[in-house]
Amino acid sequence: MSDDRAGRGRTPRPPGTFKVGTVAGSDVLVSGSWFLIAGLIAVITAPAIEKAEPGLGDLKYVAGLALAVLLYLSVLAHEASHALMARRYGLPVSHITLQFFGGVTSIEGEPEKPRQEFWVSVVGPLTSLGVALVAFLAYLAVPGGLIGLAFSGLAWTNLLVGIVNLVPGLPLDGGRILKAAVWGASGDIHRGTIVAAWGGRVVALLALGWPFLAAKVLGGQPTVIDFVFAGVISMFLWSGATAALESGRVRSRLPYLVARDLARRTLTVPGETPLAEAVRRAQEAQAGSIVTVTASGIPVGVVNESALMSVPVDRRAWVPISSVARTLDDGLRLPAGIGGEDLIRAISARPAGEYLLLEIDGSIFGVLSTADVDRAFRATA
Repeated sequence: MSDDRAGRGRTPRPPGTFKVGTVAGSDVLVSGSWFLIAGLIAVITAPAIEKAEPGLGDLKYVAGLALAVLLYLSVLAHEASHALMARRYGLPVSHITLQFFGGVTSIEGEPEKPRQEFWVSVVGPLTSLGVALVAFLAYLAVPGGLIGLAFSGLAWTNLLVGIVNLVPGLPLDGGRILKAAVWGASGDIHRGTIVAAWGGRVVALLALGWPFLAAKVLGGQPTVIDFVFAGVISMFLWSGATAALESGRVRSRLPYLVARDLARRTLTVPGETPLAEAVRRAQEAQAGSIVTVTASGIPVGVVNESALMSVPVDRRAWVPISSVARTLDDGLRLPAGIGGEDLIRAISARPAGEYLLLEIDGSIFGVLSTADVDRAFRATA
């Protein structure tokens, strides 16, 4: 089980999923892969069901599907606890997805404090362990048969889910708990992500040895299915840890991006100024950008460099500068002090080539080019 943190806008619904309801204020989606695992559970549990309730015939597969639904309801409880805790800390949750590997809670944004990260993460495994305890007590209180088998399976499965998710490595919940611990100790959230991601890679490698460990503990010899299952789990953990590691490395460089430091000196001219004259003035002023203004000095547009360069030199004396300027709509005016992830979110929400940077008093500070942002970001790598 894991939660997916998205820091830029609303997380889109994953392809190949459909909504089955709403829990904890979030849409519950089911992936097509869920039907595959539900079918596998039905086939795998059929012999045990036949033993617990002899004479069911083909209905044992229907009972197996019912058991799969029951198990995934406990997965839903695990994910809903993540969603409820996230909402408590003001983090929107777009949806919960039930899929092949369990469930994913799509949380938008990041907790502001390590303590919040810890509780949002740990509540899932604690819920699974709680379900395991309740199911075990119910198993002791009821006779055997199919109901007893269901409670037994629910108890053991949730015990395993709870313990595994406390393993300290991303993308598992335990990885986020480790992230919170490192974040709290170092004061650096990105360091916490990187350490927890490396922990996830170690766990992924250890998962390859699970068949040998299981054979030693339970007896017998590991089968091909055991190795295939271990390989799939290892690949899942490795890919999740690698994605988290790259994200941590990228986001650790974002604080070095500050709009004020990247701004180009700006020349302001009336919109009717001929393009050739505006360029001449900009060259004299050593300005790297041009902003069009009204007669009263109010900025109304920022000249697009690509559009300007596309105008032939012999025509520039007859073309007004406003024809190559982009109107300053919402999102194209940014505070000069914006930086880091706030800057990336702002330019991602309103993609453009240039943005007007304003001081707190509303005066023009300069123009920010996305090309300059890209170059600065690469330089920090």
